[in-house]
This record gives sequence, C-alpha cells and structure tokens, in this order.
Amino acid sequence: MTATSDLGTPQLASPDLLRSVFRRHAAGVAVITARGDAGPVGFTATSLTSVSAEPPMLSFGISLGASSWPAIAATDHIGVHILGDHQQELAATFARSGADRFGAPTAWREGPEGVPVLDDVLAWLVCRIVARVPAGDHRIVLAEVALGDPTGPGRPLLYHQGRFNGLRD
Repeated sequence: MTATSDLGTPQLASPDLLRSVFRRHAAGVAVITARGDAGPVGFTATSLTSVSAEPPMLSFGISLGASSWPAIAATDHIGVHILGDHQQELAATFARSGADRFGAPTAWREGPEGVPVLDDVLAWLVCRIVARVPAGDHRIVLAEVALGDPTGPGRPLLYHQGRFNGLRD
C-alpha cells in the first residue's frame, strides 16, 4: 500500500464536524424508556453499544438537556427496545421534542421493575443501571441486562444521513 498526501480538506474539530462524520455512519435505532415521576419517559438512541458479555452489559449516551435525562438520572432500571424497519414513525415520535411519546398510537405496557415496554419491537431488554459516566454535555449510561425478549419479527431500522431506513437486499 502506498501512502498518499491527498487527505481532502481537513477541518478543525467541532460539533459540526462530528455530526457530519456520524451522518455517514449507519447505526441501529433503539428507544430507551424509564419510569419517571410524572409517568413514562423515553427517547430514540443511535448510540446503543454492547459492552460486555460477562456480565451482560450495554451502554448508551444521553444529553443532559434531554427531557428524559432527569428520569434516567434518578431511576435504577431502564428499557431498551431495538426497533424494526416498520417503526420509522415510532422512532421519529421518540426523537421529537415535545411529542406525546406514550400516547396513541404508541402501544406499550408496564414491564418488569415498572419499566415501560414497547410492543411490536424486534427485541427488548430491561436493564439495571450500574453507572452514569460524564462525557461532555452527555452522560454515558452503563447498564446490566436483567431480562428481555429477542424474538420480535422483522428487520432492523437504521439511521443514516439524517433519515431512518431499512436494510436493503
């Protein structure tokens, strides 16, 4: 392999640079839910990551300015829902500021530990939060998987170039 000096036009690090680069990164779409003092809360996340198999742990990021942050900061348990490509509207609802996220047509039930569990998802987990790690204007939440159901039908929903998409064959 030969080194090349053509690196394009480098940009200084900025929030816009980070956003521009990550628009090119296709990510799975999840909805994180929790029980809040005033009722259920939730938000769309594309930062979901598998962290450890022993014990089974995952992580996700949440902005300190997110409406769901106070509930996530105070609770012990959260729900993690992997969305299917048939759930673009659900993903958009949970991403929209000020939306009635748990009103019709969102179908959900109270699950283990009082965690809101969404219906018709590809898979869901209930997890116990073990840490909230400061990361700039966000927190990285580490959570240990307690139980779940990986058997929902369908194909995964992806987020790419600022839009929700399904996989192509």
